[in-house]
Amino acid sequence: MAKINSRNNDLLKETKNTTSHKVYSLLVSLVNEGKEDLAEDVLKIDYLLTYTNNCIKDKDFKEAKYTLQIIDRRIENLKNENVDMEHLKNLYDKLNSQIKK
Repeated sequence: MAKINSRNNDLLKETKNTTSHKVYSLLVSLVNEGKEDLAEDVLKIDYLLTYTNNCIKDKDFKEAKYTLQIIDRRIENLKNENVDMEHLKNLYDKLNSQIKK
């Protein structure tokens, strides 16, 4: 079977220009492994990280902490599925350290 890419997959087509290169390559590998549901979870985490960053910029630390708790649970679920979450976990750690200052 041919590799799935942004030309033949709607999820990848929609996200190619809106995600970072590392997140997009993770999405491609998950979709090619037939784990599109996990790829959607990665997208949700990416969105929540962006939302948390905006909360921190707006000094809404209560909402940022709540969102980080959601992200942590989702990251743990993906780790249990053996998904490489190193990049997103690093982003999570950086945002978490900004709140704890």
